[in-house]
Amino acid sequence: MPKTTIERAEAAFGVPGLDDILVGGLERERVYLLEGAPGTGKTTAAMKFLLEGARLKERGLYITLSETEEELRSTARSHGWDLEGVEIFELVPPESLLDEQQQQSLLYSSDLELGETTRMIFESVERHVPRRVVIDSLSEIRLLAQSSLRYRRQVLALKHYFAKHGATVLLLDDLTTDINDKTVHSVAHGVVQLQELAPEYGAERRRVRVIKYRGRRFRGGYHDFTIKTGGLEVYPRIVASEHHSAFARDPMSSGLAELDDLLGGGVERGSSALILGPAGTGKSLFTINFAVAAVQRGEKAALFVFDEELGLLYDRMAKLGIDLRSMEADGKLIIEQVDAAELSPGEFASRVRSCVSAQNIQTVVIDSLNGYQAAMPQEQFLVLHIHELLQYLNRQGASTYLTVAQHGLVGEMKAPIDVTYLADTVILLRYFEARGQVRRAVSVIKKRAGEHETTIREFSIGAKGLTLGAPLNDFQGVLRGVPNFVGPGSGLMGDPSA
Repeated sequence: MPKTTIERAEAAFGVPGLDDILVGGLERERVYLLEGAPGTGKTTAAMKFLLEGARLKERGLYITLSETEEELRSTARSHGWDLEGVEIFELVPPESLLDEQQQQSLLYSSDLELGETTRMIFESVERHVPRRVVIDSLSEIRLLAQSSLRYRRQVLALKHYFAKHGATVLLLDDLTTDINDKTVHSVAHGVVQLQELAPEYGAERRRVRVIKYRGRRFRGGYHDFTIKTGGLEVYPRIVASEHHSAFARDPMSSGLAELDDLLGGGVERGSSALILGPAGTGKSLFTINFAVAAVQRGEKAALFVFDEELGLLYDRMAKLGIDLRSMEADGKLIIEQVDAAELSPGEFASRVRSCVSAQNIQTVVIDSLNGYQAAMPQEQFLVLHIHELLQYLNRQGASTYLTVAQHGLVGEMKAPIDVTYLADTVILLRYFEARGQVRRAVSVIKKRAGEHETTIREFSIGAKGLTLGAPLNDFQGVLRGVPNFVGPGSGLMGDPSA
């Protein structure tokens, strides 16, 4: 008899990100292992797996050896789920069926107990004839087996039994035994591992990895995920090479003629620009100018703020003549406050990706990478995250503007992370001292897409926002912070002799 469309398709979890990692879901009529320490989300994922089956009119069976039916239903209610279409079989340990007097006089052997447990599992399957089965958890069976050999034989018996009944089986393992037994890894058709990491500060971080998927392609590596009301949200790792789109690499104006001159016409579409400088030099204002210019061109922009409180940012920009609130209300500008202590890098990258793909965002501002670094303590992998994110945005035709705050104010300065080689354009901001005043200077030190001015220009921040002056041709040593006057005129902004 030919199989139906549902039978031929993979058994999806109903979690978009997880199904993406598994390239559609689980191959049917196979046995899989879902392992992870307590609290990693195994039960939530397993319930969602059965609920997705119920949505497709496939009967599901949850066999629990460790939790009560009421506990499982309480978990479902916390996510707003109705378990209609899912049968729960609470497998009561055989010794608990004995009355108190019998328990004192009769020692139940593990052999008999294991056999009775297996028989009850089989009877439940025969009674309900499910298409999807969850067994929670293998730790109980491993304890009853008492030896690795008997445990392996028991798992193999379960596998062969389910192979004859056409069910897709998910075995849960909470990894609570002292022995790191990989028996099920070799028996299972696929192995999915959930992990929970506890940073020294901030919320816990969870990630998922497909360890094995026999005969199938899958998205390898670790992928961040969170548990929220409604189930798991999985954020697949971005692979930039999978995303391509055609667009014209035209230069995008900054809205300031002098800055466009410095940039050789502007920043090209589908490229990235890094604004580098010490605290207070105006890095955020430069990036917001690019975002405002995009809105004025009729495009949409997104601003992800790590460091500054949004209320303060709105008020500060309003004093400079930039009304961020109205642009946000019109739907032309998306502004998100990013809490580095609560957000994983994978979730942040997913937010950015969603803005570009779902809302047609063409200008992305990330302020700043210092906050991004705080969200990812494993500093050695931060550059790889940024590289994939920038490559993805570039291939989608989005212009990306990033800021990095350097340590120090004048003189020699260092950035906490060096990503200058990743950015297509690097804009350097500096303080310098002249005529008893602290002034600001800007220069472009790198541009892959074309020519740019090699000059250094002074700029000021006032009631009219950002203003750039003429090139500082009469000074040397501006970037060091203490310039030497070498020309006939001062060349400074606001100087009557200039």
